[in-house]
Amino acid sequence: MEITKKTTMGEMLEYNRGIAMVLMQSGMHCVGCPSSIGESLEEACQVHGLDADVVMKSIQDFLAAQA
Repeated sequence: MEITKKTTMGEMLEYNRGIAMVLMQSGMHCVGCPSSIGESLEEACQVHGLDADVVMKSIQDFLAAQA
């Protein structure tokens, strides 16, 4: 699966639950919140004042280490 800034939080977590830890370490502590599941990564980052590109890079690095 290719994860982009348009990928929803629910899709990412369904693909790999380990992404939750990456998101929490980035400052996004509402990973389990029901309303966040339908948000894209970009939308969630905007709500939390995070740089979506930085968070995306962290997710990509995590997934690359899993391969």
